[in-house]
Amino acid sequence: MPGPRALAVNVAANTNEPGFRGSVYPDGSFAYVPIPESAATLPRGRAPVDEPVPTYGDLDLPFAVPEALREVPVHADPEFPGVHGRERATYGDPHGVKAGRIATLEPGDRLLFYATLSLRPRDWAGPGDERPGDAGADDRGGAWLREHGVAVDDDLAPDWGAYLFAGIRIERVLSPAEGDGVVDRAAAAAAAPTNAHLKRDPFDARVVAVGDPDASGRFDRVVPLSAPDAGVEANPIVTDLSSDSGKGPWWRRPMGFDAAATAELLAQIDRV
Repeated sequence: MPGPRALAVNVAANTNEPGFRGSVYPDGSFAYVPIPESAATLPRGRAPVDEPVPTYGDLDLPFAVPEALREVPVHADPEFPGVHGRERATYGDPHGVKAGRIATLEPGDRLLFYATLSLRPRDWAGPGDERPGDAGADDRGGAWLREHGVAVDDDLAPDWGAYLFAGIRIERVLSPAEGDGVVDRAAAAAAAPTNAHLKRDPFDARVVAVGDPDASGRFDRVVPLSAPDAGVEANPIVTDLSSDSGKGPWWRRPMGFDAAATAELLAQIDRV
């Protein structure tokens, strides 16, 4: 009987939203930064769990965010136990290109998450005082590390790259009964009551994945998808193991892994 399959999808902060990437540090540890919440949200008391929509100021980050972002709500999705105050392992998605592929996952399969991350020194202070790039920004990155002879793990891209950083082991996937509609909201509220899409008005998830909280979470160290000489170049995890060609903007696309490729990928993840 074939083993579990895996699907990797791109999430988290980037240079468009909110204007900076999360950090990867010279030893491969990292900071997970969610994207801003782009949709209208329900008032307190109307979501399945009565809790505020978190802001950038609420996140447990090792660097300072710009003052202008501190009160900006974040879309805390995916959520992982013990990360940014969350307790469950869930992910919702409103976009057909990802939702359709996530809907094919079965219990025991893996939904993996990757992000583009910028190489930074361990004591990186943050992206600036007002907006990313403004006065007060700590611009130290890969070039600074090289100039100062800081040892960097040799599998990391020289400036920015794409990295697997977390995953959930699927317990259940909720999808619409038919067509391109959204998941039944009551079913989603019962299975994943704290998922960020249930705070949106209207609820918009075309798929909701629920993971085993004891077998899901962020990794201790990233698993690179970029080649060590250039972030835009895909490494063999992408080109040899995944369904993606590694050509063009591969770092934005979902990547599927069959059972054999998943076994090899999970072995690499276990080694980090």
